[in-house]
Amino acid sequence: MFSRKHTRKIYAVLIIAALAFPLISNNTYYITMLCLAFIYMIVAFGLNFITGMTGQVNLGTAGIFCIGAYTSALLTTKTFISPWLALLVVILFGFVIGIALGYPSLRLKGVYLSLTTIAFGEIVRQLVNNMTDFTGGAHGVRAIPPYCLFGFELNTKLRLYYFLLAVTIMFGLIAYRIIYSKWGRVFTAIRDNIDAVDTCGISSSKVKIIAFTLAAVFAAIAGGLYAHYSGYINPSTFTLNLSVSFVVMVMVGGSGTVLGSVLGAVLVSILPEMLRFLGNYYQIVFYILVFICTILIPNGIVNVFLERQKTKALPEKN
Repeated sequence: MFSRKHTRKIYAVLIIAALAFPLISNNTYYITMLCLAFIYMIVAFGLNFITGMTGQVNLGTAGIFCIGAYTSALLTTKTFISPWLALLVVILFGFVIGIALGYPSLRLKGVYLSLTTIAFGEIVRQLVNNMTDFTGGAHGVRAIPPYCLFGFELNTKLRLYYFLLAVTIMFGLIAYRIIYSKWGRVFTAIRDNIDAVDTCGISSSKVKIIAFTLAAVFAAIAGGLYAHYSGYINPSTFTLNLSVSFVVMVMVGGSGTVLGSVLGAVLVSILPEMLRFLGNYYQIVFYILVFICTILIPNGIVNVFLERQKTKALPEKN
């Protein structure tokens, strides 16, 4: 595989570019879009453990994202606790949801698991839509306070940008460490040969639950960040379409890689906006492009380059 030395150089270049972007461009619209992309990257990092590595499809990620967002929003607007304390509750909820969703994956596979996760996501969305006295229903939750860091409120686009960039880098490093650890190899083995995993004395059931739990915690935290980034949330955001978009980020960007999640999140966040000039047809064109990518490069864009580099490296070694 492409050496870690090369990938680290790529990550360093991307981080420097991200740090410099607001200094080069004063376009607040693109800064806002990148803030959203950073949040989506965190979701993609987590979903990569399930879809990209263990080979299971979770189409209920929007539901977990929704729970994280509403938990943090309601705690900070109704009980007026700090967003940082609310974040601890969000992590706890993500942990519990991950375990709860992980158990069906022990019995269900393929389309049946997909349908189960879709049902979960829709149940969550309908609950927040209908519990009007508690969640605000279709009107959502307004006036969600921003995070406060070292006495400064993160209430400007520039402060939010650098805060979300720092958090995304942190979760990217965590994901990177997991991917290249023993657990990362076991996740991949679950996808490639689950019987061999059990033969080696490793509980495949335990591994699946761990993968779902990691993904759920990442998604819940990202949801909490989204609530305070947006300042307003409502049920219409957390649809099945959002869950599909999260899967697209992982698969089109490059499954099993942190870099793929980064690229996928940027493409899914920004490309539809770049196609807005097509009017009502922009979504059709976007999904046609996704379809073409899925057919031509099923392993994702990043993995195409990784395989090419691997092929080039073989003659040099020989």
